[in-house]
Amino acid sequence: MKVIFVIVSMAGGGAERVISVLANQFVQRGIDVTILMTAGNEVAYELDERIQLLCAGTVSGGSMQKRIERVRNIRRIFKENPDSVIISFGPGTSFFAVLADLFLNHKFIISERNDPAACPYPRLRNIIYSYAKTVVFQTEDAMKCFPARLQKKGCVIPNPITQGIAAPYTGIRQKTVVAVGRLEAQKNYEMMLNAFQRFHTKNEDYTLHIFGQGSLRQSLEAQVEKLRLTDSVYLEGFCQDVMDRIRTAGIYVLSSDYEGVSNALLEAMAAGLPVVATDCPIGGSRLCIEDGVNGILVPIGDEVKLADALEWLAQHPEEANDMGKKAAGVRERFSEQAIAVRWEEILRGCL
Repeated sequence: MKVIFVIVSMAGGGAERVISVLANQFVQRGIDVTILMTAGNEVAYELDERIQLLCAGTVSGGSMQKRIERVRNIRRIFKENPDSVIISFGPGTSFFAVLADLFLNHKFIISERNDPAACPYPRLRNIIYSYAKTVVFQTEDAMKCFPARLQKKGCVIPNPITQGIAAPYTGIRQKTVVAVGRLEAQKNYEMMLNAFQRFHTKNEDYTLHIFGQGSLRQSLEAQVEKLRLTDSVYLEGFCQDVMDRIRTAGIYVLSSDYEGVSNALLEAMAAGLPVVATDCPIGGSRLCIEDGVNGILVPIGDEVKLADALEWLAQHPEEANDMGKKAAGVRERFSEQAIAVRWEEILRGCL
């Protein structure tokens, strides 16, 4: 069995991390794996040496010539691998992959990675997804956003938790609030900063550490200054060993307006952190959090409720630790091996 994953690059991000996990698992199961990057060759994840890495182009910068060259290179690689199953992640990447595959008739698996409502071109996306033999969704709610013809092709598989995450920390937790994710509007760090400022007025010994990089770094730095939090909020940038950095933290926060299933949230729970997450529309947070049992859910965009949740966890350390212990139960439910088995079943259905 041969598989070609198609992704923009492997420079860091949730979809990229999932591909790294699945690729490593697949080669251990005797599957021939190629990762085809469409716009760059940077790799931020540890990959088995048996995995072939290919690059079809660079960032286009809006250049039509570069996009045409990218499609030509993808098509050439597809032609050289006529018996491969193609797995593409998200509508943008899938558009180029499907276009490159016209009349080649590869079996396609397309994975929807986010809240479908956030897609700016849903009709085109649905046409692209129709090309797939199977469409993989992260939650049932996400699948229900699509027409019946695509739901019939649908399969729900959540994200895997990276193997090798250290055992849950059992010592006294630091007075730190942490978050992990790209510095982009979807993550709503602006709301998080406002909520932390409310929380910080009564809890001045707490600090906030945000791990990730993105286009909003400068505006977030300006907001930190405006809120007079320069001594309490740290934008840490991208960090390869982020779980080692945050495992002793007091609270993990996800403030996104929409998500699929957040890899960082799952891993924080697996590490036993008390977590607070926005209850995103397609149920990614609800998939792994039972409110008040192994974490706290708050409405999207509600800085007051988020600040209240932080306050409750800070003032109830024993209950917070108990939530963290229960959160670690996601380790078995979303293990690499369990998720890889479900993906392999879909692959075999394409043969």
